[in-house]
Formats: sequence, C-alpha cells, structure tokens
Amino acid sequence: MKHIESVVDLVETKRHQYISLANNIWSFAEMRYAEFRSAELHAAQIEQSGFKVRRGVAGMPTAFVAEAGSGGPVIGFLGEYDALAGLSQESGALSCMPAAGAENGNGHGCGHHLLGTAAHLAAVVARDYFAANNIGATVRFYGCPAEEAAAGKTFMARDGLFDDLDVALSWHPSVANSVFMNATLANVQAYFRFHGKASHAALAPHLGRSALDAAELMNIGVNYLREHMPDQARVHFAYINSGGISTNVIPVLAEVLYTIRSPRSDDAMDLFKRVKDIAEGAALMTGTRLEIVFDKAVSNVLHNDTLDHVLDRNMRAIGGFDVSADETRFATAIQSTIAEEDLANSSRHFAAALRDPRPIVPEILPYSPDVVRPVTGSTDVGDVSWVVPTTQCLTACYAFGTGFHSWQMVSQGKLSLAHKGMLLAAKTLAATAIDLAGKPDTLLQAREELLRKRGRRPYACPIPPDVLPPPARA
Repeated sequence: MKHIESVVDLVETKRHQYISLANNIWSFAEMRYAEFRSAELHAAQIEQSGFKVRRGVAGMPTAFVAEAGSGGPVIGFLGEYDALAGLSQESGALSCMPAAGAENGNGHGCGHHLLGTAAHLAAVVARDYFAANNIGATVRFYGCPAEEAAAGKTFMARDGLFDDLDVALSWHPSVANSVFMNATLANVQAYFRFHGKASHAALAPHLGRSALDAAELMNIGVNYLREHMPDQARVHFAYINSGGISTNVIPVLAEVLYTIRSPRSDDAMDLFKRVKDIAEGAALMTGTRLEIVFDKAVSNVLHNDTLDHVLDRNMRAIGGFDVSADETRFATAIQSTIAEEDLANSSRHFAAALRDPRPIVPEILPYSPDVVRPVTGSTDVGDVSWVVPTTQCLTACYAFGTGFHSWQMVSQGKLSLAHKGMLLAAKTLAATAIDLAGKPDTLLQAREELLRKRGRRPYACPIPPDVLPPPARA
C-alpha cells in the first residue's frame, strides 16, 4: 500500500490550514439551512484549490458540489457543517458555560465542523495524488447542509446529484476509531396543525372547538400505538404551538411536530400512515380541521461490506495516533462531568471491540462485520447509501464516553484531540479513495452488493416530489 505514506504526508502539509477551517466553522455554529458562512467558506477554499464549484444545488442555498479531475471512477466525499440549537459552549471548559460573546445560542454538539473539514481535505488530497501520479479519476466534494433533524442529502439524492458516483465516502467524529457498522433508522417528519374555533371558554364553551384538545388526543392515541409498533421503531413529538396563553379562550390553533422512525423506509412510511389516521381521528372527535405538512424523511443506511473491508485495511495501515499527557488529563477531567450511564452507553456501543475503556482510545478497533451493533439514530447518509455504494468510518475526536449533542462535545470541539481525529479521518478517506481507484473489480463488487441488498429495485426517495426543501418553501 505505497499510497499510504504519500497520503499521510499530503495531509500533514495541509494540517494547519484545515484546522483553522474547522475552528472557524465551530465558531460560526450555524443551524440547518442557514449555514451561509460555513458553506461559503468551504466552497471558496476548495475553489481556490482548483475545484469547480456549483453553488445552491437541489434548491438549497447552502448546498454545493465541487469537482476536479476527469475520467476514471467518480469518487464522492460527503461533508456537513450544521450545528445544534442551545449548545453554545466555551471551548475547553469543564462545566456547562455558554460561549462569551457568541452570536447565537448554537454549538457544534455533533462535530460537523470536523466532519465537513476532513471530507474536504480528503477530496483535495485524493485529487492531488491522482494528478501527481497521472491517474484518471474524478473527485467530488459534496457540501451537504441540514443533516440535523433535516434531510439535505435526501433532497440532493432526489435531484440525482449522486447518481453517477462509483463510491461515496464519509465519516463521523466519535470516541473511538473504527469502521462505522451500526444500523440506523429511517424516519419521516411532519407537522400536524389543528384548526379549531375560538370562543369564550366560560360564556360559550359549546360554541368553541379546541385545537389543543385535538393535539392532546392525537398524542394520547399515538401513545397507545407505541405498544403495537415494530421493534426498534420510535416516535417523538414536540409542541410547536400549544394553543396560546389565555385560559378563557378556546384554542383556535395547535401544532405538533412528529418524527417517526423505523429500521426500514417502508416500515417508517407504514407507521407514518397510522399516525396520520390517529390525527384524523382526533380532528373528527373534536370537530377541528387537520392540516398535515410533510417536512422531510431519510432512509436507513445500507452497509457495504466490500467497501468497509477496504476502508478498514487503509485505516489500519495508517494506524492510530499518539496521545499527550495534557490530552489525557483533560479527557479524565471531562469524563468526571459525564454521567455513569453515558459512560456505560459508550462501553456498550463498542463492547464487541473494546474491553478496557480509557479516557482516550487512540488505536484502531477491530472490524467485525458479523457482530450485531446497536441501532443508532438517523442520518441522511442513508439515502446516499441506497443510490451509490457507501462506506463510513468513526474516529476518536472526544474523550471516551462523551455523549453526542452535549455541552461536553462542544467544549472539546476545538482541542488537539478533535484535530487528531479529524486528520486521521481525512487520511483514511483519501487513502481509501486512492486504493479503490485502482480496483475496478472491487468497485463492481460493491455495486453488485448494493443492488443485492436493495433487492435490485431502484432507489425510491422517501420525500414526495412536491415537497420542497424548507428554503424553497419560504
């Protein structure tokens, strides 16, 4: 694997530039569909690296595709850069402490500032290697907005932006280094708006029709549905409008947002229909009018064992990284702020590969494709994986036990360990791309595996064709 040394050198020569990029994205902390500075910073930098950039693809101003090279296999790198609400946090703090002078209350509690940057760097390094070695290949970096509680890649998949790829490569910041082997859940998200009739709650309650009553009856009905859902299915809801603050006015409008998850897209759609039936029953019982607004949906991830083996081989050839005494001390201190059940959850997550959890786990964990891993949340990478053979890795960017979407994750996002994990991901993805470019038989085998797992059916986007991305709805 002669390309490994070249990849490591190329990444290391660019490390400071890309650490700066990741830190800037961390500071911007922009929410889904509003990642204007983050997306433009990525797009401008990769444009300066010689890529041609198409901005505003798939009806989303913060989505773009950057391309370089020609011929050969078409290799895609998936990048993200959206943050989470309510997670503003001082870097390196050992307590929950919103960042001083922060422009918003957001924070990178899922590491997408690292995710997009490593994928971006890997795309540039792969292009540089192909050019230096006269290898025909086309490299694309996808600037993908709105992964959090949204579906940026699903809208991009619906528009055919991944159709001509031979392979898609991605990763996610984590607490250990390994191939990503977990199952994920497909989901559907929709708003349920109940329109009632206002009336004085004391003088003429019989003339009113309570939208809030309808929403509450819907929630009760869904609660009874939970006993009869498929294993591993999940249903969550949040009130968007609870009907006002006056007790003497019959609520005229109430709105709830529902996310329905199940192991496969068709199961999630079936469950969504049952939730809709319950909502319609609630409207009928209360004499209110129901409006359903489909928001988004994502498919479950289809793992590709063929590609996972190649990624694991390259990650193992690169190896883990050294940990400093200062990094260990900080990781130990941040672990003391993490609840025992969260630490235990991380241990369960990697139980098959990790026997002795420590503050930091820098080595490469064993790849065990036959081991059943826990079902995790949802990701729009799932839709890409139904269109094109896809593989992903995890790297240790945080102290072991750090929970996703937590202040502890935001606090660690600009520290040296986060950067080490990010650079390992960039090396792994670039090396895997280069390895695959010289193995057309492996790419064909990966495509055959995808078709087999898909039942040789074409990809069906779970978002109806008339549903536009939120920026285009405004």
